[in-house]
Amino acid sequence: MADRRQEILDAALELADDKGLDAVSMRALAERTGVTPMALYPHVGSKGALLDAMFGQAIRQLAADAGPLLDPDLGWRERLRMLLRGARELAHRHPWATAIAFSRPSATAGSVSAVDLFYTTLLDAGVPPAEVPRLERLVSTFAFGYGASEMGGRFGPADSDVRARRRQLSTQLPGHIAVARSLEGPSDWDAEFEADIDDLLRLVEAVVAVRSAHGEQERADDDHRGSGEPGHAAGGGGPGGQDLPRDGSEA
Repeated sequence: MADRRQEILDAALELADDKGLDAVSMRALAERTGVTPMALYPHVGSKGALLDAMFGQAIRQLAADAGPLLDPDLGWRERLRMLLRGARELAHRHPWATAIAFSRPSATAGSVSAVDLFYTTLLDAGVPPAEVPRLERLVSTFAFGYGASEMGGRFGPADSDVRARRRQLSTQLPGHIAVARSLEGPSDWDAEFEADIDDLLRLVEAVVAVRSAHGEQERADDDHRGSGEPGHAAGGGGPGGQDLPRDGSEA
């Protein structure tokens, strides 16, 4: 049963890699595996369940490739770099996977394991637990989106007509005028991706620093409040440290 399910999932991934996600249907998958469409349902469930399983199968490779991440001598910065590179590579290897990732939540063993790698890396960086899910969404969405933009054509080279229209539309726009020289020539997407990772690492460090400073300030305030400061002396001090009369008479 398990072997048959794996065979069907492998065929679904091959179909999506060859012809795109839109080509994945129960009928097309049945033809590829040599069974009737109804025979697929006991193994993969509904079409939605099939998509979830496909994404889990694809992202499981990201977790499987993460063996070096378990090296205790590897710092969180390099671990996060490896994870982000792996997410980009996943978008390159299976362009359809990002369409699933951005269109529906996923709760498969593979996807949860991959997210946990991000969680533990951010925790090791010193990110407070309450901030970890937010930062994981930020960095993983960046990496998947970058890879999807490359494979989908957004980051591809523009043809002459597109470049001409851009120049025509931007001649009076101050931002484009200011960066015009930077828009000339081809872009090095690998170098840009690595520079973006550097910025994300600095962002994580900044979050840790701000939260750490905030925690130290709170501890200092707590210590100050409990140190017998004026107005908090035993006997019940009022504003300015003046003791209020206990019998209601004026001092």
